[in-house]
Parts: sequence; C-alpha cells; structure tokens
Amino acid sequence: MIFLIRHAHAVAASEDPLRPLSLRGADECARLVRFFRTNGAMTPLQFWHSPLVRSRDTADRLAAGLSPDAIRVEIPGLTPDDDPETVARRLDALPPRALVAVVGHEPHLGRLTTLLVRGKSKPVWVDIAKSTVLALERTSHVHSQTGMPRWRLRWMLAPELIRTPPEGEIRLPSL
Repeated sequence: MIFLIRHAHAVAASEDPLRPLSLRGADECARLVRFFRTNGAMTPLQFWHSPLVRSRDTADRLAAGLSPDAIRVEIPGLTPDDDPETVARRLDALPPRALVAVVGHEPHLGRLTTLLVRGKSKPVWVDIAKSTVLALERTSHVHSQTGMPRWRLRWMLAPELIRTPPEGEIRLPSL
C-alpha cells in the first residue's frame, strides 16, 4: 500500500520564501494524525518527500505522530513539475507489501496518481487538495502500454472531512 499525500497548507511566499507550514497546515497535520492514530489505516514505514520545506514539514509531522521509527527520505522527482514516471518507476521497484507515504505537490501528485491507475499521466484523473491522503494498492495486473504495475485507489481522505469529536470520543466522518 502506498499513500500519496499533498503537503499541508503553507505560508505565502511573500511571508517566507521557503514556505514552511502555516498554523492552518500544522492543524491539518494534527487532525490527520489524530484520525489515523485511532484507526490504524495509515502506518507507513517510510516517508518520501520533496526537497521543498512544506513537503518535508508535512512528512516530519505525520511521521512523528504516526510512525516515529519510520525512515524519512528526500527523493528526487517529487517537485510540482517533475515527470511522474520517475517516482512511478521507484514505486515499481518496492516489495509488494511495502508501506510508503509519498508527500509531494500538485500537479505532480495528480499526474502520478493518474499514471499509476490509468497507465498514462494525462488527462489528469484527480486533483489533490492540500493535506489530502490517497491510499493506493498495487494489483496483479500491468498496464499494457508501460508494462508498469496497475494500482487501484482504495480510499481518499481530506482533513476537512474529519470532524473533531469531543475529547475521548472517536467517530468516523459521515459520508
């Protein structure tokens, strides 16, 4: 299972050109951590992130809250305009049961998701909002044009769908 995660909300470039997470972004990460800690649906052993600060900050916050022993790795090919095939090939090389979270940016993640699911990166199949998590599972099939594994979307969650319950109460978001 892989988890594709768009970085959390960052400050504007005019406020800080490095664009670290904003208070809103930190809150989005905290909500995701609380939600996934209660259900165990996301427990990656590795967090891959782009070299951009907002991606690294998101990966660090999620890893610290969900999988403190997880390996955090900055990998090439995850910036907004990179070719998604670079990361797709890297995912292809993973063992079938690997649990990896990939924290990146749009439009790259939308194109990567489309490539993994449909076998081509355009037209883009999904637009991923900030702090949204997609869980993809590798199937036993391959795409005829690329020969790469075919993936299927298992679930998708945006932080605004998580209702913060009263202290001590755990609830799943209503659909």
